[in-house]
Amino acid sequence: MKKLSIVAISLTMITFNAFAQDSETDTRNSMHLGARIGLNYANVYDSKGEEFDADAKYGMAIGGFLSIPIGTYLGVQPEVLYSQKGFKATGRVLGLNYDFTRTTSYLDIPLYLALKPSEFISILAGPQFSYLLSRKDSFASSVTTIEQEFENDNIRKNTLGASIGIDINLGHFVFGARANWDLQENNGDGTSTTPRYKNQWMQASIGVRF
Repeated sequence: MKKLSIVAISLTMITFNAFAQDSETDTRNSMHLGARIGLNYANVYDSKGEEFDADAKYGMAIGGFLSIPIGTYLGVQPEVLYSQKGFKATGRVLGLNYDFTRTTSYLDIPLYLALKPSEFISILAGPQFSYLLSRKDSFASSVTTIEQEFENDNIRKNTLGASIGIDINLGHFVFGARANWDLQENNGDGTSTTPRYKNQWMQASIGVRF
């Protein structure tokens, strides 16, 4: 019984010291520069109700961020990311099944307002600016595969969007999750013959901060 009491007291002291050290190392008032890499799970949607069905696809996301404190519980966090989006579709033409994949590469620049209820959690929300870098279409059937880098002057290259998310901060490591969507359509002034849509994507990432 005496030994159990000693063990319980020791565990209590260790736990208390751990919390004390955590409070001493609370870095919410510090500026952090970091980098992160992750995956997008992207698709598109038509906000005006036209029939345009697509399947989601995976893409890469990589970039950096800067966490700027505004006191202990608030801050701003701008980020710059290379981000792949797009969609997949299947169909049938001339008796042949086909697979179509569109991969779009963007420079995404979100500007988050960060709510920091604890040193381990940052809740993020804000606008996002996206610039279209490239677009690649792939059409594959049983008889042929066609890949094309596509240029269209009327495709919107500058797109305003929105993003919300959460970061889990564990020391130098940051685990992030985001939900993002475009607020503007892709087809410029509306005369483009390409399908009219907006991007939407989920993102998971891991990063380091200093």
